[in-house]
Amino acid sequence: MIQRIQTIYLLIAAAISGGLIWVVEDFIDGEGNEFVGMDESLYFGIFVLSAVMSSIAIFLYKNRQLQTVVNRLNILLNLFILGVYVYSSLTMSGETAVSEKGIGMFIPILSIVLIVLANKAIRKDEQLVKSVDRLR
Repeated sequence: MIQRIQTIYLLIAAAISGGLIWVVEDFIDGEGNEFVGMDESLYFGIFVLSAVMSSIAIFLYKNRQLQTVVNRLNILLNLFILGVYVYSSLTMSGETAVSEKGIGMFIPILSIVLIVLANKAIRKDEQLVKSVDRLR
């Protein structure tokens, strides 16, 4: 059923991962250079992969177990990109000077929260189906 709440969560997660990378800055180093995720191919590729995985999970509504597995892999991917962001922001040149962390650093966190909410709704649907099967 594509009109469920988990579809909305996954659609928002896909839009955030795929769309906000083009707009928001991730961080500004001490020299004033602005870093946007689409400038680096690694970051861009991982964000696009995350958006594609969220989009694929939307259409796996008939197989809820596989949908949950795809969402868990997407969470791991977002944790990886979050780790890469933290590592690159701490080891960039000019970090001894004051650098600003942009709103783009929170894109993976927001995506993780939305995917966890989607998994919770999927689990709730699975429990509902199992309870109805018991009544038959």
